[in-house]
Amino acid sequence: MKQFGLIGKTLGHSFSKSYFEDKFRKEHIQNASYDNFPLKSVEEFKTLIKKNSFSGINVTIPYKVSIIPLLDELSEEVQSIGAVNTIQFKDDKLIGYNTDYIGFHNSIKPFLENTMEQALILGTGGASKAIVYALGKIGIKCLCVSRSPKENQLNYEELNEFVLKHHLLIVNTTPLGTSPNINECPDIPYQYITENHLLVDLVYNPAETLFLKKGKEKRATILNGKSMLVHQAEEAWKIWNS
Repeated sequence: MKQFGLIGKTLGHSFSKSYFEDKFRKEHIQNASYDNFPLKSVEEFKTLIKKNSFSGINVTIPYKVSIIPLLDELSEEVQSIGAVNTIQFKDDKLIGYNTDYIGFHNSIKPFLENTMEQALILGTGGASKAIVYALGKIGIKCLCVSRSPKENQLNYEELNEFVLKHHLLIVNTTPLGTSPNINECPDIPYQYITENHLLVDLVYNPAETLFLKKGKEKRATILNGKSMLVHQAEEAWKIWNS
C-alpha cells in the first residue's frame, strides 16, 4: 500500500484528501491511500514519518517554509521560492518541491491580458512566494502587501487609486474569507476595482469569497483557487510517481 497524505495545522476543510480519494476511485488506482495529518507544530513531522511509510506528502499552512530545514534536498524551484508544498520520499531521502507555482500559472493563463504587466499580491506567506515566482517567470512584476511590510512591500493603508490602477491583477494569498469566516476579506479600496481587473483568490471554500464578490460587483474578472489546486495536485502526483 502506497501511503500519501497532507500535513498542516487545521485540515478539516482540506481539498487534497477528497481530491485524491476521488482520483484513486475514478482512475482505479489500487493500493494507495491519502489521509490528513494535522500537526500542532512542525517538529511533530519527524515522529510522523518514523511511524509511517510514506511515498509522498503535501504541505499546507503554516508549514510550507518551516518544513524546509527538515528535508534532505530541495528542487531548484524551492531554492528560489523558499516554500515547499510537496515532499517526495526517494532513496531514503526527503526531497522538497513546490507545485503551487505551476498550479497557479496553469489556472490563470487563460485569463491573462497583455495589459496585466504588474500584480498586487496580498500576503507574504509561503503561498505568496510561489505566486511571485510564477508571475516572475512570465514577466509580470509583483508588489506584495503585508500588515507588517518589509523593504519594497506596502501596507494595506498605502493602497490607493493610483496603486490599483497600475496593478490590474490582484491575488489574495491570505486565508481571509475561508469558511466559516466568510464575512472577512482583505482590506483594500474596492471602489477602485474596474472591469479591467482580474481578481484571483487562492481560497476555494467558499467558491466565491467576499473578496471575489466585491470584485464581481465592479465587473472585474474573478477566479478562485480550485483550478490551481487541481493543477498542483496533479503535478505532485507526477513527482511522487517519477
